[in-house]
Amino acid sequence: MNILHLTFDMRIGGTEQVIKNLILGADRARFTMSVLCIESPLGPFADDLIAKGVHIEALGRKPGFDISLISKIRQHIKTHKIDIIHCHQYTPYVYGVLGALATSAKIVFTEHGRFYPDSTTWKRKIINPILHRFTHATTAISAATRDALIEYEYIPGKDIDIVYNGIMGVEPERARIEELQQQFPLAQGCILFGTIARLDPIKNHSMMLRAFKRVIDAGVNAKLMIVGDGDERENTEALISSLGLSQSVIMTGYEPKPHGHLALMDIYLLPSLSEGTSMTLLEAMSLSKPCIVTRAGGNPEIVLHDVTGLVTPNDDEQAYADAMITLAQNKQQQDTFGKASKLRFENTFDIKNMTQAYGALYLRLFSGGQA
Repeated sequence: MNILHLTFDMRIGGTEQVIKNLILGADRARFTMSVLCIESPLGPFADDLIAKGVHIEALGRKPGFDISLISKIRQHIKTHKIDIIHCHQYTPYVYGVLGALATSAKIVFTEHGRFYPDSTTWKRKIINPILHRFTHATTAISAATRDALIEYEYIPGKDIDIVYNGIMGVEPERARIEELQQQFPLAQGCILFGTIARLDPIKNHSMMLRAFKRVIDAGVNAKLMIVGDGDERENTEALISSLGLSQSVIMTGYEPKPHGHLALMDIYLLPSLSEGTSMTLLEAMSLSKPCIVTRAGGNPEIVLHDVTGLVTPNDDEQAYADAMITLAQNKQQQDTFGKASKLRFENTFDIKNMTQAYGALYLRLFSGGQA
């Protein structure tokens, strides 16, 4: 069965990592996987897949609605004899449906996340029900994302399946961990909070830093490691300075493989204003890390409050600080949450769960069923 993954690009992002995991984890005896990107150039995730023998092409979309993409996609479907087009995110979905018209290819649409604050348009209210008529399966990566599709995209809830993202559990090299321990030495008894995310307003590093200031002022022996880079770097560094946290915050910049950094962290933080399924959150759980997250998007479906970690109201600085202080001061609770976190990852978010779910969906469609 020939499966085409239609996406924006294969540069750095959670969606691209999911596609990579899905392709590499698929049953290659049953499925032939390829990728078609509507944007170019290709990025590091593409390099990894090409090295594994996966066929990838990029189209180079023009600004605005590029009508020429429709015929290019249709020709690609016919040339490569595509059975199923799996469209990742809304824009590739629109092009994918239009490109698949008058072909035998079936369409799967997966919504990976939403903008904050969420919104809709009158155009989508008219267009989406039409697109949905030509769609053979629709999935969302969380119940929160499914609910957003119902409210903002006018897709019937009964037609949306939830398929949680899955990843391979991470296994940092011991030598790398020891190298980082030498690079970032911690005093005896110091708790290392940490987060891995691009420096973007949606990730809400500013709230996290103000909450961390409260943690330090409460007398907690702690440091905060921020792994990542982005447009907000200058503002983030300025805030760290203004809060007097320069000696307590470690900024590493972008790290292509930050698993060693993650292994150093005692407690993982995800203070986002909006989130689909954070890959680094799943990686933290695979390493038995207790997590503190905001009640945003799929976060509370991944981290079970008071079971695998703590969930606080969205954008609530005081509540986030209180959660950090509570967990930092209770080593037994950290260990309990960490063990439960690892177990939840293995039972729900391991890559095998995602690949099996999508594999079953593909087979149903290929045999003539409607998912």
